[in-house]
Amino acid sequence: MIPKDEIKDFLEFKVNEFNKPEFIELDPISVPHRFSSKEDIEISAFLTATISWGNRKAILGASDQMMQMMGESPYDFIMNLNENNYDKISKFYYRTFNSTDFVYFLKAIKNIYSKHNGLEALFNELTSKFSIQESISEFRNIFFELPHPTRTEKHVSDPINGSAAKRINMMLRWLIRNDNNGVDFGIWNKISPSKLSIPLDVHSGNTARKLGLLSRKQNDAKAVKELDIVLRSFDPLDPVKYDFALFGLGVIEKF
Repeated sequence: MIPKDEIKDFLEFKVNEFNKPEFIELDPISVPHRFSSKEDIEISAFLTATISWGNRKAILGASDQMMQMMGESPYDFIMNLNENNYDKISKFYYRTFNSTDFVYFLKAIKNIYSKHNGLEALFNELTSKFSIQESISEFRNIFFELPHPTRTEKHVSDPINGSAAKRINMMLRWLIRNDNNGVDFGIWNKISPSKLSIPLDVHSGNTARKLGLLSRKQNDAKAVKELDIVLRSFDPLDPVKYDFALFGLGVIEKF
C-alpha cells in the first residue's frame, strides 16, 4: 500500500502537469473558451457538459455543431428563441441526445434566465441552502418545471437518486474553480471551490481505485462522496483540482 502522503505528492505533480493551457485544445472545455461574455461561457459550458460522454473528438464535433446552429451566440439565440428558430436546430443529435432534447434544453435555459435571473444566480441561491449535490438535484427540478418530454429527463442527472452527476459536476468545476492557469474559468465567484465534488467518470474512477483512493466499485453518488472525503483531506480549499490528475492519468497516460 502506497502511503497517502506519497499519493498526494504524486497527484500534485500530475495536476501541475495537466492543469495548463495545452490541456484545453482536446478537451470539451475548449468550447466555452471560444466565448468572452459570461452568459455565452456558462450556457456553452452547460450544453457541452451535457453531451460529454463517449469519444472526446465526437463530443467536440457535436458541441461545435450546437454552437454553429446557435450562430455562435448562444445567449442571444436562446433569449430570442421561438418556433421560427426550431428549424435551425431540428437536425441535431448526439448519441441519445436529439433535437427534441435540444429544443427543450434551450427552452429551459431561457426560462432560467427569464424567471430565475440566470444559471449563476440560481446556483448561488441553491448552494446558500444546500450542499452542491443537493443543489444539483434542486436545479434539476427547476430545469424541468416547464412541460417537457419524459425522455429528456435522463440528460440531467440527480445525485439524490444515486447518480455521480459527472457532467454537471464538471460544468461547476469549469465555472467555479479559478486555477490561475487559464483552464477553469472561475467566473462564478460566490461559491467556494471547496464545496465542489469530483466529476467522477470511468477513467478517474479506475485511476482512483488503482491508487487505493476509492473502494466502491460503482461510479455513483456514494463513490463521489467517498472520493470527495479523500481529496478534501489532500486539499480542503481546492479538492477538485485532482480531477486533472485522475483524468489525465486515466485517459492520456492510460495509467
